[in-house]
Amino acid sequence: MIPGSFAYHRPKSAQEAVNLLAQLGEDARPIAGGHSLIPMMKLRLAKPAHLVDLGRIGDLKFIREEGGAILLGAMTTQHELIASDRLAKALPILREAALLIADPQVRYQGTIGGNVANGDPGNDMPALMQCLDASYQILGKGRERQVKARDFYQGAYFTALEPGEIVTSVRIPVPPAGHGYAYEKLKRKVGDYATAAAAIVLTLQGGTCRSASIGLTNLSETPLYADAAAVALVGSDLGGAALDKAVAAAEAQVSPVADGRGSVEYRRRMAGVMVRRAVLRAKSRAS
Repeated sequence: MIPGSFAYHRPKSAQEAVNLLAQLGEDARPIAGGHSLIPMMKLRLAKPAHLVDLGRIGDLKFIREEGGAILLGAMTTQHELIASDRLAKALPILREAALLIADPQVRYQGTIGGNVANGDPGNDMPALMQCLDASYQILGKGRERQVKARDFYQGAYFTALEPGEIVTSVRIPVPPAGHGYAYEKLKRKVGDYATAAAAIVLTLQGGTCRSASIGLTNLSETPLYADAAAVALVGSDLGGAALDKAVAAAEAQVSPVADGRGSVEYRRRMAGVMVRRAVLRAKSRAS
């Protein structure tokens, strides 16, 4: 289908963008890469009277390290995340996950800000950001604030963003050297959303797990921070008994829906399978 008519705006700064959104009100929508909003507009599920395109705002495209954290501008593309040597060294899980998003054509246009901000439970980055304890910098007219990824998602397509606000950057604490990591994703075909996916970052000391963090993708109406599953691993040698506890905790937390990717029970079991695989691969990488 063809989208309905709309007015098109291309602000040159983040402040100009939020001023426009405030002025135009609820009839306006910001757009980044467009891979979520444009299909909805074509189906007439979204009918904004105004599109505020963030694509020309150069100040929202960057990758830099600051105070023990990586800062990502919201308009940084998935392709740029994959190509960054800095991220490959400091946050290799980010590259691993980005390579599993859709296909190269989408990754050249799709942005980190768009992926985390629209509240789609099927997007890969939100659960990863929860796993990494990331925070989002949010700009609105007259104020700026920071919200942790673990507090940002409230329901399917519902987030902590207030009307007229945009995500301007993502701040990710750099994990310690020698950490183990993995993003395991089960999907039907290239380009599909996950049937189930799990992100994990952990550290080992003397063969014992000293810290662990787990995020789960597309297994509830929001991305999930699987704290109980992570707690089951800490203090263990990541052997069979601890793994079984973590898998059981993850399966108990998820609430998938039946769809073309499988039944509720199948997707619940696949959540456990992805957690098990991710833990074992992260363990093999930790030093």
